[in-house]
Amino acid sequence: MTDVYDETARREASPAELERLRAAVRVLPPAAVLTHHTAAMLYGFGVVPADTLHVTLPAGASLPQRRGIAAHGTVLPFVDVRDVLGLRCLGPARCAVDLARQLGRPDALAVLDAALRVGACTPDDLADEVTRHDGLRGVRQARELVRLADPRARCRQESHLRLVIHDGLLPAPEPQLAVRDDAGRVRCHVDLGYAEERVGVVYDGDSRLDQPRHNWLETRGWRLRYFTDDDLFGDPDLLVQTVRAALYHPR
Repeated sequence: MTDVYDETARREASPAELERLRAAVRVLPPAAVLTHHTAAMLYGFGVVPADTLHVTLPAGASLPQRRGIAAHGTVLPFVDVRDVLGLRCLGPARCAVDLARQLGRPDALAVLDAALRVGACTPDDLADEVTRHDGLRGVRQARELVRLADPRARCRQESHLRLVIHDGLLPAPEPQLAVRDDAGRVRCHVDLGYAEERVGVVYDGDSRLDQPRHNWLETRGWRLRYFTDDDLFGDPDLLVQTVRAALYHPR
């Protein structure tokens, strides 16, 4: 195991949190390994936080019943177990696919995007791992979302937004599309963009577009559509209609 995971864990977890994990592990069966949300946090792609400590035990082991600990059984062997600051964790691809099988689709895609973004996994790692889960509950969802996963997504909500657009049967936008000026310099990035149509889709809660850049894009013929959590979770159909109108309706 390379030191990169140790350094990531130090950034992602406070000393108090690491000590809490070590204390919890000491009272668990020796075969238990950290997994799901807990291991994802240590690897740097814990975009879906959980207060509960998640561990997995091999097939046949009795699952401990302890407050604050979610124990998972598995029929799959522990092919990849890594040591992160003295804590035994299932490999990052395994953790990402386990979460992709069990979370709702928007958060499942956000986890996969983040695992690729931080370099914990490669697309091939995820594809190989999802094949090992063939026949298990939720594997169809994981298989679909592994194909959609993209390391360019910058936040959880941006992944959600991209999935809404996908489910609305619209063309796939390019995440973090670079927009250049006449000299070829990158002036800004659009969260999700359609270069040919000059349409940008922006998550308003995490936008890096300030007013001057917004105005510059408008003068270049770009149409920007901003969305919030209320749009994502309250009326995704209207969100899709708004993007579709920007793409296909005449100015």
